[in-house]
Amino acid sequence: MKAALSVLCALLLLCASTAAEAQEPRRDRLPAWLYEVRFAVLSHDVDDLWSGDRREGGIDWNAELVFGREGWSLLRGTVRPQLGVSVNDQGDTSKAYAGLLWEFEADWGGFFATGIGAAIHNGELDTNDPDRKELGSRVLFRIPIELGVRIGGHHRISIAFDHVSNANLADENEGLDTLGLRYGYRF
Repeated sequence: MKAALSVLCALLLLCASTAAEAQEPRRDRLPAWLYEVRFAVLSHDVDDLWSGDRREGGIDWNAELVFGREGWSLLRGTVRPQLGVSVNDQGDTSKAYAGLLWEFEADWGGFFATGIGAAIHNGELDTNDPDRKELGSRVLFRIPIELGVRIGGHHRISIAFDHVSNANLADENEGLDTLGLRYGYRF
């Protein structure tokens, strides 16, 4: 948990300093490796989605960096690497993750994104506690899905979902879903 909080603090400091410099975005002053910073408030372990029953509670505070201003073109969309952390406010499962994000953006500003990646978490692998998920392995697959709209040139609002599980590679595989609102600032 301390490691996740340290990563979150580092990401927030990086984002704050980069956003402060970007009041008047000038392409020559922005880091070429950074495309977007994102912050979200997510409901933790949402009931009746991909993972089934809710066992854990609280809110996940999420911060994410999306890299590669140019990205790679694929199927009328763009693929970019991402790195993020979600910290649960009740001490339940928190996670750090990395992956590839594919995004399609329409001319009018609406967008859809999905991807694949890996997450490392501090949750239970195998437990008898009815209020905790049995996630089966420390490293999980992560699938994000996002639907939103760009507002102006830099701001974005979206509904964000993600699912983590071990894809039945371990005996226990309850998985974990989050769902909530995300704000993004694109450089």
